[in-house]
Amino acid sequence: MRNVTQTSPSRVASLKERLRAGGSSRRLYETLRHHWADYGVIVAFIVLVIITASTSDVFFTERNISNLLRQIVPNGLISLGMLVVILTGGIDLSVGSIVALAGILSAGLQDDIPLALAILIALAAGVVAGAVNGVLIARFKLAPFIVTLATLGAIRGLVYVYSDTPQSPTNPAFRRILGGSVGGIAGSLAVATVIMVICYPIIWFFLNRTSAGRAIFAIGGNEEAVRLAGINVERHILAAYIISGLCSAMAGVLLAARLGIAQPSLGSGYELDAIAAAVIGGAILGGGGGSVPGTFGGVLVLGLINNLLNLYNVQSYYQQILKGVIIVFAVLARRKQQ
Repeated sequence: MRNVTQTSPSRVASLKERLRAGGSSRRLYETLRHHWADYGVIVAFIVLVIITASTSDVFFTERNISNLLRQIVPNGLISLGMLVVILTGGIDLSVGSIVALAGILSAGLQDDIPLALAILIALAAGVVAGAVNGVLIARFKLAPFIVTLATLGAIRGLVYVYSDTPQSPTNPAFRRILGGSVGGIAGSLAVATVIMVICYPIIWFFLNRTSAGRAIFAIGGNEEAVRLAGINVERHILAAYIISGLCSAMAGVLLAARLGIAQPSLGSGYELDAIAAAVIGGAILGGGGGSVPGTFGGVLVLGLINNLLNLYNVQSYYQQILKGVIIVFAVLARRKQQ
């Protein structure tokens, strides 16, 4: 007979404790490994603030901070809509053209109709443009890249058909309200910034606390499984593109109010900034991954980069090169999460 060695209760307890500790360490390691890119964004943001503050005397001035908060508004809103689309596994390249359409409508229609109605029509135009994208993609199963590339050109053409010259808003309330500031801090908190900040928790609540938002996440992860579960995939994809169109239209209206003029070329290249901010913030191209706080972090990082380059009078085409490189590195950093 073999001798069976009895294990004391104390040794069993010690072994269990070591296993639990090892499991905790393993879980911590996996968490750090899968989310190191997210932590990298936080580190990059802190480093950028330190570098900018130490190399420029005007960075922490009230005027520069106010300008920074105003400048990130268009990309902040567009990126928010882009995130919702990316979560479904899609992409929206028409956002810049929708910005131009909403901006020039809101400025140009003020001569003929009340200001509030002009703004509503501009926002409705963004919703319609998003709905067209959504129907073509969800109902007819066309590739999002091709559809939104086509509508990018078509909507831009409509903008030039409406007016091939810049439109200036004639109603002073347009710039005074939407282009103005709130609070007792002179000029440091723009109305546009407040509107953008309000939109972020709304979209966060929609994505994380509603069945429609959770369905959008699930569609990006496995569309067929969602369909087999009895969820209307087409309706949720349509909703995602409508949200993107509305966010872009809001950005166009606020941008026209801030600039005091709406040019037909307004919004050109904005899709690159939006994709960059969403990807930097954790969105996975292909769907199923991303977060609203992460996207806001991406918007801030890009805003700081642009602010730093502008303070040193770096040409805009160098900024475009840098954004392209950032997108490539962000996608490479998150390839293990896909």
